[in-house]
Amino acid sequence: MNDFDFLAGRWNVTNRRLVKPLSGSDEWDEFPGRSVATRHFDGAASFDEITFPTKGSSGLTVRVYNPETRQWSIYWASSTRGVLDTSPMVGAFEGERGEFHGEETCEGRRVPCRFVWTVLGPDRARWEQAFSADGGETWETNWIMEFTRA
Repeated sequence: MNDFDFLAGRWNVTNRRLVKPLSGSDEWDEFPGRSVATRHFDGAASFDEITFPTKGSSGLTVRVYNPETRQWSIYWASSTRGVLDTSPMVGAFEGERGEFHGEETCEGRRVPCRFVWTVLGPDRARWEQAFSADGGETWETNWIMEFTRA
């Protein structure tokens, strides 16, 4: 249940986001971020706030561990939308890699979504988001965050 303990603290984040996901485009937008993460419930919950200073926005993530299923539920809120997304990404870690699945909205339609967290040591981590246009047969990575401890 302590899978997200690595994330506690302050981070500098390099973002690389696909401008038009699921369109065949390979145009990426790169921008900085800063994150502050905390652990709760003795490691069974995690919270972080990330700011994107060049975008004028921020977001927050709430992660809660279910000891019965041994899985995490991940919820996201953005300052641009002003609502908590109540459709969680659900999954688990195996070693230093966590994989989580759910749905996101892309161009007005719900599509399968996958998050992958990779712990790269005590001071580095990577998060990736991918969408699927074919029900999860193939994935297009559309957002990568490289975390470096501040």
